[in-house]
Amino acid sequence: MKFKTIAEAFNYYRNATLEEIERRAAEIKGTIETDAEADITTLNIELSGLAQAKENIQQQAAGAAGGNQRSAFNPITGAGMSFERRASHEATEGDVLNSPEYRSAFFKSLLGHKLTEFEQAAYNRAMGDQRADTFADSTSAAAVLPTQTLNEVVKKARTMGGLMSVCRAFSIPSKVAVPIGTPTAAASWHTEGAAVDSEKPTVASVSFDGYEIMKVFSISEKARKMSVSAFEGYMTQELNASVMECIASALVNGTGSGQGTGIMTGITWEDGKNALTFSKTAGLKYADTVKTVAALKRGYANGAAWAMNNATLYNQFYGLVDANKRPIFIADPKNEGIGKILGFPVVIDDYIADETALFGNFNYMGYNMPEGITVEASRESSFKKGLIDYRAMAIADCKPIVPEAFVKLTRAAS
Repeated sequence: MKFKTIAEAFNYYRNATLEEIERRAAEIKGTIETDAEADITTLNIELSGLAQAKENIQQQAAGAAGGNQRSAFNPITGAGMSFERRASHEATEGDVLNSPEYRSAFFKSLLGHKLTEFEQAAYNRAMGDQRADTFADSTSAAAVLPTQTLNEVVKKARTMGGLMSVCRAFSIPSKVAVPIGTPTAAASWHTEGAAVDSEKPTVASVSFDGYEIMKVFSISEKARKMSVSAFEGYMTQELNASVMECIASALVNGTGSGQGTGIMTGITWEDGKNALTFSKTAGLKYADTVKTVAALKRGYANGAAWAMNNATLYNQFYGLVDANKRPIFIADPKNEGIGKILGFPVVIDDYIADETALFGNFNYMGYNMPEGITVEASRESSFKKGLIDYRAMAIADCKPIVPEAFVKLTRAAS
């Protein structure tokens, strides 16, 4: 029998004997340890119900023996439940990855610290939920990064600039097509009395694959003495410098084979259409930048931006002036931005090659992380060195969603 809630399991077993409860609990634990296809979430719910039914029986027995009848525990109303037990019960309900109990349990477990009862309950629930996910190489000891921490990692990555700061972020299942709206058709002239068809926006769709990202990093065994908040800050920094940087690189140059597809490789660049060049000998001219802006298809200019590396910006664009001798690049220190070229914002991404500039609407470029990030610790692999190894894993993909939203400008080969 499968139970949807702990309360349902409790009510089913509340009148069972201790022997029956213990026998069923042993059966479930055996199934979890030996059956890779087991429904861990459902079994953990039943285990929690069994444990609370057992505690209820023991409380009643203790009350009867002492001549003081204690109220029976009820997981629905909370009657007869201690503060700690109530916290443990609540920690297993709702979005456990976003709970403060799980967040604390996650980092304390990586540090080797002892968990409280309700932290352990939240941790067990989360581990059960992610057992059957898409992390094919992840062990049962790997835990999913708490939602709040994952949000901090992504936020930090986006504030560091690059295409990741302007492209669209998804969190959808792999292989699922999602519609993406594109600029609609213009209005048309109308003949009086003629029927008018309702507008049908042009819609593209995107479907992401799932590629594994893996990173192992080590810190001293002394890290166990760190506070949870300090360790979370360290982990956020490490994950940003590893997992998120891996995605940032793929956004530009990913091959699409075993990794995401980058904007440079995922778009068919056609000379004279969406791929323009400037003179190898004369260098970049004002007219080249104007032609690039003009080459972008109608509708994508609203929200468009330039993207290039730092060297290209200052070696090629910085000194250019228009016909009235006004610089086309205007720095923007007031708003903490890089600046604008011909009125369009500039994004600096050092993964873009020298003497190459991209112009387009990067809202039509995206990356997907459907399962978050899992982290597990090993104290055996670097035992002799006095280090703790941490392995981070993520499932991710990236690709240009609407190729016509971009134009490339590069120096001519000859």
